[in-house]
Amino acid sequence: MTNQPRIGLGKLDVCELDAIHNEIDRQFGPFDVWAVCPHAPHIGCACRKPMPGLITSALRQVGCAPGDCVVVGDIGSDIDAAFGAGTRAILVPTAVTRRAEIVRAPVVAANLDAAVGIILRGGT
Repeated sequence: MTNQPRIGLGKLDVCELDAIHNEIDRQFGPFDVWAVCPHAPHIGCACRKPMPGLITSALRQVGCAPGDCVVVGDIGSDIDAAFGAGTRAILVPTAVTRRAEIVRAPVVAANLDAAVGIILRGGT
């Protein structure tokens, strides 16, 4: 699930985004769902994180209950969207993650591998 405001702002087109997704699928294996909010931030849509629309849409598409899912994100709006959708959440901080977001996250992992380990151990 990803906010892609550059599409709504005319700085990225859907074909370019598809190429990015295809490369990620090639490197990591295919994702069942790519949930994208293409809207510019000022639109106020229900799919732009921190709103839970992307997550609830993806859950419907794969037929999964919110309580059975974990959202892994790198900023507070990812965690807020996860909670809004009723899923569990893990924060993997990056250079753009604010200290306050790290402090309030329910679970923090050092990197994506660590987040997967936490999920597999049932630590969320």
